[in-house]
Formats: sequence, structure tokens, C-alpha cells
Amino acid sequence: MRVVVTGAAGFVGRHIVRALLDAGDEVYAVSRSKQHPHLAAIPGVQMVEADFVSDAGRERIVSVRPDACVHAAWCTQPGKYLSAPENLDLQCASLALAKGLAEQGCQRFVALGTCFEYDTTVGYLSEETPLAPRQLYGAAKAGTYLSLERLGALTGMRIAWARLFHPYGPGEDARRLVPSVACHLLRGEEAPTTLGGQIRDFLYVEDVASAVSVLVRSNVIGAVNVGSGQPVALENVIRQLGALTGRPELLRLGAIPYSGADPMVVFADNRKIVEATSWRPRWSLSEGLAETVQWWRSGLQPLQRRASNDFARV
Repeated sequence: MRVVVTGAAGFVGRHIVRALLDAGDEVYAVSRSKQHPHLAAIPGVQMVEADFVSDAGRERIVSVRPDACVHAAWCTQPGKYLSAPENLDLQCASLALAKGLAEQGCQRFVALGTCFEYDTTVGYLSEETPLAPRQLYGAAKAGTYLSLERLGALTGMRIAWARLFHPYGPGEDARRLVPSVACHLLRGEEAPTTLGGQIRDFLYVEDVASAVSVLVRSNVIGAVNVGSGQPVALENVIRQLGALTGRPELLRLGAIPYSGADPMVVFADNRKIVEATSWRPRWSLSEGLAETVQWWRSGLQPLQRRASNDFARV
């Protein structure tokens, strides 16, 4: 299958590229620049230099004439993405891209959404949970999903919307929880955190990528939760990182107050994808955290720090 992947240079996107190649697909990785060593080093990948936000970029992507598209591109820069006005530009561009692909005969469109489209006061979130995003990011994602759903009904393009629950792993932005705590500890620095009472659903990035790859081949349409289905307290995650780095004495649980805007409980009901496909999470939390800490310990930090300033649509 010929598959085009937008946001291929991003944290999740690059893992999706590998998963699709492993499945035997002909993969076209879309990036605003070809200067991405982690993509160029992947055997078999074909690069497409394009920015899907521009008309010319979308035309270049559509000209590949893919059988399927995985749309992973979006703004995800910590500290910016939740309220960034770019979310509205990305929403409009995403719909234009999907429309262009449908018009040229693309049969499958799998896009990445977020658990923060939901009413997170519910806690345990299924695809039937009402949508009630609190931030522009979640609202733009939810609006994109609702419009894509109607586009699929009108054009016959099979559209799946993968709502991701807290991906983590090698290559994640260094400012996010897991790499931030791990890197502080590995450098011998104190790692200040909240008390860690928040409940979350962490899914190792390779499991995220395999889920998306499976969805590309499936007949599943509509919203699909992509999460482990296993709730875990952040304190548990933080203490595991302390043990894995050998520096638990540097943890400072409670040094940061809880945020009133941060929901205390968010985790996935993942039965839809589990029951409809062959996909199952392969990595346990302890295995994934160990792999992640080893990646940071291995000396790849400089590459990640440079990459962390880019938007995922690169």
C-alpha cells in the first residue's frame, strides 16, 4: 500500500513511518525540510518536502496519489500548543488536505486526535464520552474530527480518528514529564514535580505507532481511543524513573502545586480498537520507561534538544 505520512519528523510520526515500513508499505514521509537525519536514516522511506498548511504543499502531497494517508502533523510544542492560534490554521489545512486526497481517490485517511477533546471530568473516557474541550488545541482537533466524519460520509473515503492518550518514549520533547524527570536525574539534578496524584494512561510510542499502522489496514471508522487502558498515578511513573536512573533521592514530589486546569483523572477505554483489530499493547509501562531512560542515557540528548523546538508538522 502506498501511504503518505504528514508530520513524519515529529515524535509520533517518525515511529509511525517505521511501523508502516515494517508492515511492507511504500511510505512517503512529508516534512517541511529534508534535513532530518532520523528520517533519512530509515531504510526505504521516500521523502516529500512540503508544508501541508500551504496550497502548494498540499498539492505536492496529493500528487503522490496515495492509497492511504496518516495525518500526524500538528503543533505540539510544550507551553504553546494548547492555546496557539496556529491550531485554527492547522484545522483548516487538515480539512483541505483530506478533501484534496478524497478527490484524487485516496481510500483511507487516519488522523491523530487527542484525549483532550473529551469532557475530561468523566475520567474514564470512551468514544461515547461527550466532547467538551477546554483549550483551543482540543477544540480545533474536535472540530476537525467532526468535519472529517461528514467528509467521509460524502466522499466514501474511510476516515478513522485516533485519539491518543499520553504517548511517551525515545524522541519525546525534553520538556514533557517523562523525559524532563529522567534528564534531570541523569544529570544529577533535583527533579521537582507535583505530588503525582493525577491518574493517566501512558502508552509507549512504538505501541502508538503499531496501533496507527493496524488502523490503516482496518475497516474501523470514526473515533478510536489509542491508549493502554491501564490507569497509573503519576507518582508511580516518577518513582520508577527515580529507580531506573539510580537517583531516587533527587525526586522532589510536591515541589510543584497542582494546576486547577489539569484534570486529575484521564485514562482510556480502549475496547473498540482491541475488539475490532489484532492490536494489543506490547510494551508494559516498566519496560517502556526502562527503554526510554536508556535512550536518554545513551547520549542522544543533543539531537532531541534541537528537534524539540520544531512543530510536529515538520
